[in-house]
Amino acid sequence: MTESQAVIKELIGKARIAQQQVANYTQEQIDEVCLAVSWQVYNNENISILAKEAVEETKMGVYEDKMKKLQGKVLGVMRDIMGAKSVGLIERDEKKGISKYAKPVGVVGALAPVTNPEATPASNGLSIIKGRNAVIFAPHPTAKGCTALVVDYMRAGLKKVGAPEDLIQIIREPSIELTNELMKQVDLVLATGGSAMVKAAYSSGTPAFGVGPGNSVQIIAEDADIADAAAKIAMSKQFDNSTSCSSENSVIVHASIYDGFIEELKKNNGYLCNGSEKEKLETWIWVLNKKGQIGLNPKIIAQSAVKIANDAGFEVDKNIKMLMVEGALPVEADQFSQEKISPVLTIFKYSTFEEAYKILTDLTNLVGTGHSCGIHTFKREYIEYLAENVNTSRILVRQPQAQGNGGNFFNGMPSTVTLGCGTWGGNITTENISYRHFLNITWLSEPLTPNKPTDEEIWGVFWEKHGK
Repeated sequence: MTESQAVIKELIGKARIAQQQVANYTQEQIDEVCLAVSWQVYNNENISILAKEAVEETKMGVYEDKMKKLQGKVLGVMRDIMGAKSVGLIERDEKKGISKYAKPVGVVGALAPVTNPEATPASNGLSIIKGRNAVIFAPHPTAKGCTALVVDYMRAGLKKVGAPEDLIQIIREPSIELTNELMKQVDLVLATGGSAMVKAAYSSGTPAFGVGPGNSVQIIAEDADIADAAAKIAMSKQFDNSTSCSSENSVIVHASIYDGFIEELKKNNGYLCNGSEKEKLETWIWVLNKKGQIGLNPKIIAQSAVKIANDAGFEVDKNIKMLMVEGALPVEADQFSQEKISPVLTIFKYSTFEEAYKILTDLTNLVGTGHSCGIHTFKREYIEYLAENVNTSRILVRQPQAQGNGGNFFNGMPSTVTLGCGTWGGNITTENISYRHFLNITWLSEPLTPNKPTDEEIWGVFWEKHGK
């Protein structure tokens, strides 16, 4: 047995003992556990410490935004899970004679990204525990301190209500070897992070939920309320310096409102780069990596607009929170069509809705197929056309994507930090990952009075049209 195997085996052993101790908890008992754990990562004092730790350790994001994100996600998850059934009989269909009983999936291995080392384990941990499961977190090496602190707070919540603390554990000194071994030994993997991580999860031989890459795009139609649309997009793009994969990467704006929309973005602390500044940005945002290929510069991820501009070789006012560049067609030829994970927004102009739709699909097919898109319009024909035709898992109408994709109090999406992208994005589901994904369901079937249709009832109309 290797050292990595031994380390993970010990964690798994503790997790299984803890999980067995709560396997027979009632709904009331497990809900009390969720309340205790969530309060530890929701109260202002602890959130302030976590937000500060996340920014200081990763050098990414914005302290105030991280506080808002963590509090909003925890409250959102609790709104969704309190009162929801996750123990015993959860559903009964009298007509079909079907009863559904919820049971734990066991021990979950949950991978956390460097961009959200505080909100991801807090949000996912609550959803996992709701099903009476145990969880072991594998943090990103450069955010291990922050994620460990989240786990310690959550364990304190478990202790407070007499639940076994080993229901929530973490790999204290993470490595690729340990994470890979964790994925092999657990019962279910939850991978929230980069594409390589998700692919590794799906290749582990263990059932897994993963997420595809983000590259959210919004269409700003000719009838849009441009002041409202600009304010929402700026809020989304600037939030936590775009650590969220849901932050709008590009917007596609109708020619008739293009100039006015740009001006509204400027009012919201946006700065439109000129041609030479765009060139400087490009050479700074994308650099040669260790493999000799052009890749995203890690030094720009979730940094402030002012810092990115300065490091690229030009200055902007200190109040600027978002850099904007005009996109060029075809999108494949413009590097700024790629995901940027920074407060840099690419803006395209269009004349017809057909053109906008093509740009949107080209952008999402380039990076982010299946993730999300949005539209600012009041025209039902536009909204419904996107819903029926775009290969995406979520479409937001007149909403900020970073705040809305994973659920918010202004929409009905399930609250989560983990967004399935379907087969389009190489995932098993298109859903927002929630507590329901951490339940094994037993279907109990009881006998019914036989109701067998005749051949005529099934094929009669077809025969009349085509013959037997």
